[in-house]
Amino acid sequence: MMAENFSLLALLLSLLYLTALGCIYRILLSYRTAQGAIAWILALIGLPYVAVPLFLIFGRYRFGGYVKVRRMGHQSINPLLDQFENQDTSIPGEDHTHFTDELQVLCKLGRQPFTSGNRCTLLRDGEATFEALFEAMEDARHYILLEFYIVRSDRVGQRIKTILERKLAQGVEVWLIYDNIGSALLSRKWRRELAAAGARIASFGDGNIRRRRFQINFRNHRKLLVCDGSVGFVGGINLGDEYLGTAMDQEPWRDTHCRIEGPAVIGLQLAWLEDWNWASSERPQLEWSPAATPPGDEEVLILPTGPADTWETCTLFFLNCINNARHRIWLASPYFVPDFQIMNALQLAALRGVDVRILIPEKSDSPLVRLAAYSYLVNASQAGIGIYRYQPGFMHQKVVLVDDRYAAVGTANLDNRSMRLNFEIMAINTNPAFIGQVDTMLKDDLRHCRRMSESDYQDRSIAFRLACRAARLLGPLL
Repeated sequence: MMAENFSLLALLLSLLYLTALGCIYRILLSYRTAQGAIAWILALIGLPYVAVPLFLIFGRYRFGGYVKVRRMGHQSINPLLDQFENQDTSIPGEDHTHFTDELQVLCKLGRQPFTSGNRCTLLRDGEATFEALFEAMEDARHYILLEFYIVRSDRVGQRIKTILERKLAQGVEVWLIYDNIGSALLSRKWRRELAAAGARIASFGDGNIRRRRFQINFRNHRKLLVCDGSVGFVGGINLGDEYLGTAMDQEPWRDTHCRIEGPAVIGLQLAWLEDWNWASSERPQLEWSPAATPPGDEEVLILPTGPADTWETCTLFFLNCINNARHRIWLASPYFVPDFQIMNALQLAALRGVDVRILIPEKSDSPLVRLAAYSYLVNASQAGIGIYRYQPGFMHQKVVLVDDRYAAVGTANLDNRSMRLNFEIMAINTNPAFIGQVDTMLKDDLRHCRRMSESDYQDRSIAFRLACRAARLLGPLL
């Protein structure tokens, strides 16, 4: 009996170490940084029973299943991209003197063009955003496309479901993608009733069932709505009551969203379609021709990023913004856990005289992220980077302002998840009036901020500083 148990144990250990060797093989073929690769390899050799399951869940940084589906879907999506690039409102860089190499790089990263003829409305809180979302859905005549990281079946969720059911009864098609991790609390009843009314609903995590269990680390963090291909929304607000910040026991919620009318909405629609192509085999019939009369005069680029991209698109987006800033780079993000590339770029920008300001919340929904942010204070302060903590409540907006040349609103944070693991999306606008609105908004936010100093970290206890440094070590997972 003992011999049989020993043989079984030996077999299990052999399988465990063979799996660990397989993980090491994958690391050596595709590692991103030497430090991360060495850490994983040491863990897999020394503690394989812990490291192997962790690596299978958290160790991969390319969304392999999505990449394959993207390649298969290109046969139908590529013609739409070509049509989008060649339409009259798409801007060829060489014909516009203000359209610099910096902006052309962003087009290449997003595989989309800047478009002219747009009109954007800045939405500065949950109440204004939801009112605009509700109105756009009520006005839809043909179809409504939704994609949100978090969808709840609370009051906001019920209001949206009621509107969608009414629109379905009027013959409007509804297509919804939600993230199965972010929307884990979304009730089955909510989904079942909306599907029974005729909506097509897909969970992003269920797109490839064979790989689902090993890719829960990849999340669709996008938040967008498209109605009839002519009106779209993108920003930091999900579909839930907390984004109103009205609950008795809840801190005020500070967030930013953007309403877009015009040809750039086609860019949102293309990003949605590629995600739907992964999540479901159904293909909706959508409008791909912009209105004959553009609603505005703003130039806008939609920049989708994610772990299925050829490059680390989100990282390159932020590096491009920081490295090309001439006078100022202001960044608002609820999660500030930058890697060494981003931190070095911020330091260099500050050292060359750029006004670098990082807006983060005083109160965070992640204690580890809050602690990790303190560990950057010394290097930031010494370089002249201003880190400002927003005081009144939880600040969740994701906004970038580069000089007076362009502003971006979307879903990407200054952390590893957004840079490498999540599917994100940003709307970049070069219009002076819109940039002025973002400037005014961030200046209002800064008046409610406290600038942090080196002493906020150095004067704290040894235990606190150790906790901050330990939390920073978990940066790749936060």
